[in-house]
Amino acid sequence: MNEPLQNIVEPLLHWFDSNKRDLPWRRDTEPYHVWISEIMLQQTRIEAVMRYYARFMEALPDIRSLSEVDDDRLLKLWEGLGYYSRARNLKKAAVAVMNDHAGQFPNTFTKLKKLPGIGEYTAGAIASICFDEKVAAVDGNVLRVIARIQGSRENVLLPQTKKVFSEELTKIMPRHSGAFNEALMELGELICLPNGTPLCSACPLRSCCTAYRENLTAEIPVRVKKLKRSRKDLTVLVLLTPDGRIAIEKRPDTGLLSGMYQLPNIEGFYTENELFTILQDWHLSPKTIRFLKDAKHVFTHIDWCMKGYTAEITEPSGRFLWVTEHQLSAAYPLPTAFRKITD
Repeated sequence: MNEPLQNIVEPLLHWFDSNKRDLPWRRDTEPYHVWISEIMLQQTRIEAVMRYYARFMEALPDIRSLSEVDDDRLLKLWEGLGYYSRARNLKKAAVAVMNDHAGQFPNTFTKLKKLPGIGEYTAGAIASICFDEKVAAVDGNVLRVIARIQGSRENVLLPQTKKVFSEELTKIMPRHSGAFNEALMELGELICLPNGTPLCSACPLRSCCTAYRENLTAEIPVRVKKLKRSRKDLTVLVLLTPDGRIAIEKRPDTGLLSGMYQLPNIEGFYTENELFTILQDWHLSPKTIRFLKDAKHVFTHIDWCMKGYTAEITEPSGRFLWVTEHQLSAAYPLPTAFRKITD
């Protein structure tokens, strides 16, 4: 199986040299830049990451500034990217680098994996791109490319499949390991597309691709999910004072969206009459309550189904933090789930 895989190295590197995109984090091999971009790119499209990356680097240009940033400021910079534990782990890792490595990024795959939030893929990307270590960096794009090249029907969602592919790629890793890993990712993003629609006519590897040769690109890679999703119904409240301030509150320090701010909400669906009673129990005096919209937000393991209402409150209570629209936009990280109601 390794022998035909060896044949992809030269054509892939040649293709990448002529076709790689000019991305901000590719303009140097500074580990801080590569690290931030790789974490941002998890579960997020490159087009969306571009503006977040520029804003993040302007605010936190180096690892020291990241290690010292206020948590609310950090989450505000991350707002909209989702998976907020990624941002918290960035700061934890930055603190570890400052305290345990004298501010210098660890330069091996093994040491990188010990930092909070850095798994095998991210460690492989940093180690190969920044330090030329011959180690694979296998993400979903790479899994798809290799599965099609080899005609593999192994479930690419299984850790064992990823482990095997990583071992096979490590065996054929060229001297320019960073370029090779980036080339595989780039091919998966631009050419070897998911859902059975790859651009095979433009692929530099089609001559050695089993899925192309046997017309199996619609069937490979095999992805068998065993995850059972759950659903949570929420009534979400946009509480407004006469001078335009809006009620928010901080979420618990643990669990989903921990440490973020949220709109007041109650599990379950409620009528306007029921909400009048609830607000009075909260020592609020609503003048009006009206339905805003239905919205849904999909997390990894759970769907939030939300009914949004707005209420004009005559006097704010101390139960919530009351902020202006500008303050909410500038200083308080509000998850995208709740912005689907305010928008």
